[in-house]
Amino acid sequence: MKTGITTSEVMKKKIQFSLLYRDMWQSSGKFQPRKDQLERIAPVIIEMGCFSRVETNGGAFEQVNLLAGENPNDAVRAFCKPFNEVGIKTHMLDRGLNALRMYPVPDDVRRLMYKVKHAQGVDIPRIFCGLNDERNIIPSIHWAKEAGMTPQATLCITSSPVHTVEYYAEKADMFIEAGAPEICLKDMAGIGRPAFLGRLTKAIKEKHPDVIIEYHGHTGPGLSMASILEVCKNGADIIDTAIEPLSWGKVHPDIISVRAMLDDAGFDVPEINMNAYMKARTLTQEFIDDWLGYFINPANKHTSSLLLGCGLPGGMMGSMMADLGGIQGVINNLRKKKGVAELTTDDMLVALFNEVEYVWPKVGFPPLVTPFSQYVKNIALFNLLTIEQGKGRYVMMDDSVWGMILGKSGKIPGTIAPELVELAKEKGFEFVDTDPHTLYPDKLDEFRAEMDKNGWDYGKDDEELFELAMHPEQYRNYKSGQAKKNFLDDLDKAKAAKLQANGPKLTPEELAAFKHAKADPLTAPVAGQVFFEFQGGSDATPTIEPAIGREYTDDEIFCYINTPWGEFAEVPACLGGRLAELNVRCGSKVQRGTILGWIERKEK
Repeated sequence: MKTGITTSEVMKKKIQFSLLYRDMWQSSGKFQPRKDQLERIAPVIIEMGCFSRVETNGGAFEQVNLLAGENPNDAVRAFCKPFNEVGIKTHMLDRGLNALRMYPVPDDVRRLMYKVKHAQGVDIPRIFCGLNDERNIIPSIHWAKEAGMTPQATLCITSSPVHTVEYYAEKADMFIEAGAPEICLKDMAGIGRPAFLGRLTKAIKEKHPDVIIEYHGHTGPGLSMASILEVCKNGADIIDTAIEPLSWGKVHPDIISVRAMLDDAGFDVPEINMNAYMKARTLTQEFIDDWLGYFINPANKHTSSLLLGCGLPGGMMGSMMADLGGIQGVINNLRKKKGVAELTTDDMLVALFNEVEYVWPKVGFPPLVTPFSQYVKNIALFNLLTIEQGKGRYVMMDDSVWGMILGKSGKIPGTIAPELVELAKEKGFEFVDTDPHTLYPDKLDEFRAEMDKNGWDYGKDDEELFELAMHPEQYRNYKSGQAKKNFLDDLDKAKAAKLQANGPKLTPEELAAFKHAKADPLTAPVAGQVFFEFQGGSDATPTIEPAIGREYTDDEIFCYINTPWGEFAEVPACLGGRLAELNVRCGSKVQRGTILGWIERKEK
């Protein structure tokens, strides 16, 4: 009986690589590089010469761009363009029913997404459903093909009694029959066992030899390199990889190591231009140092075998630890009152992982990927609290969690525990087996009306309309300028917190100087009252303050100070640049020498 492929076949087998430049950031922290940064890194990625594909967007990319006050459409077009020009395929992450957000999206908005993304230069949507429900994936396969894209249907890999090779192979059959020419094995937590993944790859490839199989494995618990070797030996075509300084840890294996391993095993793999690799490494580190690093949890750089037990994806460890800290404080206050020993962070972590292991089978083994990983984690986390309170389990479950349990997000792969079925009945909830996408009526006409009312342009290929429809709240904040203000405030706080945490306690003045090492202080030349607009003569207009991030030229006036003797003194904007911090309000009274704000100099 034949097992796997022979040595001679291995020698003939070509393996391609994809660079997950989007997921590298999302699995490490909160934000994505800006458009200008993506434009700088793209030619260097091309120069590396080893990637046939690059993940450019999708997942939370659009949302976090909006939260940073940036236009994601500009970023996607700019990042995809150089890859399109040289024939490197671009791909995006698509959450199926949820598209690019954490909750369901109407059909007309999902359908528009593929038209927009294709026009922006995206070739392949990686379409997944956290429940592997074909009803959430197959419509997207059809819409993607309709838009001219190549749909890649996804199997979300986990390890449970119901997630067998046969289960996944049957799902793959459905997706391929629906028109998907590619299958992704999405091992989002890195807990897929290597031998299992090899058997699954072989089962799909033997039945569908022309279908492309791409493996996506996170490195969190440390199994991914063995898994890569197994899937390649059994017919996989493309492997997802990362580059330093955002490889390993909870992220993805580094291209250098993956290539070396597969080359030694006899596969046909491309060479890496190491000079270009080092350039890409340096640029990525520059982006981290510039601002992105302030939102990266250092723990995401660490591998942890603890993830194998609970099955949670490593990328959510940062937010999970923050949530755990909050609950820990409440629990320990309760334990103090009882005269019971307090729990350490390690105690809490073990307790949470154990509770996830307990809860997961009770809710039917949903694969722990966005958003279901968050739902299961939340059940477990709040169970720890309510158990400590003496109220038992399942007391604090919100509508989203119940929606998963009741089947409103798709079919749960396992069986819901009797106690949860009974609790649902007590609450008057009904279990459903309705096709999920039929529960969410079309909405585009409503968003068109809003765009028209506000006088907003639909954008090239309706891309601005799409952003509003996909991320309504975030897009409105972006358009108003509030998102940029909030982001810069958050960045400022993050910088201050990091400085204070990593060194001696600083005075406010010292802290400002460190934060703005590349900035010049704007000081009051005289005492008086601050104004930001001046009409000439003796009139000053009391206006709102300039926004953080505003650009000044070297001949521009920053503000005016009305002196006690009635003159208006000009305060020039130094040599020009970006407003990094504002220390005064319009109308504030200041003394001579007061620091009014900081202007960050432009790089020469």
